[in-house]
Amino acid sequence: MWQIILIPFLGTSLGAASVFLFKEGMTEKLQRALTGFASGVMVAASFFSLIVPALEQVEEMGRLRFIPVVIGFTIGMLFLLFLDDITPHMHFNKLEEGPRSKLKRTTKLVLAVTLHNIPEGMAVGIVCAGWLHGNKAITFAGALALSLGIAIQNFPEGAIVSVPLLGEGVPKKKTFVYGVLSGIVEPIGALLVIAASKLLIPTMPYLLSFAAGAMLYVVVEELIPEMSEGPHSNIATLCFAIGFIVMLSLDIGLG
Repeated sequence: MWQIILIPFLGTSLGAASVFLFKEGMTEKLQRALTGFASGVMVAASFFSLIVPALEQVEEMGRLRFIPVVIGFTIGMLFLLFLDDITPHMHFNKLEEGPRSKLKRTTKLVLAVTLHNIPEGMAVGIVCAGWLHGNKAITFAGALALSLGIAIQNFPEGAIVSVPLLGEGVPKKKTFVYGVLSGIVEPIGALLVIAASKLLIPTMPYLLSFAAGAMLYVVVEELIPEMSEGPHSNIATLCFAIGFIVMLSLDIGLG
């Protein structure tokens, strides 16, 4: 179980370490390619690793089994909307403040890089909790597939977080630390969910859908606009497809 929890954090850390390969920052094409790939992985993970298992757990509800999924998904979206409103947004070349954000710049940076990793950590914890408690819709291989998929997605995300800071003149070692810090919330969030799993198991369909809604919010609000803005969007679209196929293959192949 520990391996599953730590794999996404390792992906973020390795991505953050890529900052040592750049002198100033990424090229525009590489930025869009990484964003597109990360988006594809997250979309596939949301559907095949979270929403589908949630639907399988409420099969006895028949045609009404969509209700828990819709409720959880909506709450997940609204939760990230709330966080989005009070924290800044970290993009490749600029830091945008949320409408209510009145924080110091260092705090803004930490919140910005952490925001993207909150739903991923929760998703891993929720799936691991379901597997540990014998949920038939969740297997160890399925949990491992989700963890690997998020780790693959976290590699470009770690670079996306760290490299822009390098372009702003922040020393490489500090940008690496920021990137690593952004990934710490994932194992912590996963462990908190697992610790409370006995209480959460009855609401597992809602929690899986919640994690899916939170992850898709990040994709729609942050990643897709970033990958589609300006020229070279075809590169991002192609990498989106590659990311989707990679995650789909992991989930079906291992699950």
